Amino acid sequence: MLTEMVEYICEHTGLSPQDARSALGIVLNAADRQGAELSREIFERVPGTRTLAAKMGAEVGASTGVIARLIEQTPGGRVAVIEQMTEALTSRGLGPAQVGGLFPAIQGFAESEFGIRGFGHLGDALGSPAAHEAHQRTVA
Repeated sequence: MLTEMVEYICEHTGLSPQDARSALGIVLNAADRQGAELSREIFERVPGTRTLAAKMGAEVGASTGVIARLIEQTPGGRVAVIEQMTEALTSRGLGPAQVGGLFPAIQGFAESEFGIRGFGHLGDALGSPAAHEAHQRTVA
């Protein structure tokens, strides 16, 4: 299923399979760090995506500790995660159109394969204050 997701992203963004795979991992890692529902849904339904997100997070130097993750869900932390994600994507050669196309491509796959709707732009993928509060309730 991960292969199909990467192929879908390639088809809808023009990225090579290697770049699409890396970009997907970077985006899912950032979304996971924000407690976004999108990452949880994809991790549950697409085997290998959690591992890919962790691998790409390690490559870009993403935080892994519980306290650091909580800090990343504050307003200032959210900005830092977005900046790190964008830098990681552009340092791999993705241009603005490709970065902008990632979120709709990820959403398109999730919708076509699983019927998941309601995601598709940066704010959705990286969570909202309400998503943060819901995540906090599940952690407590």
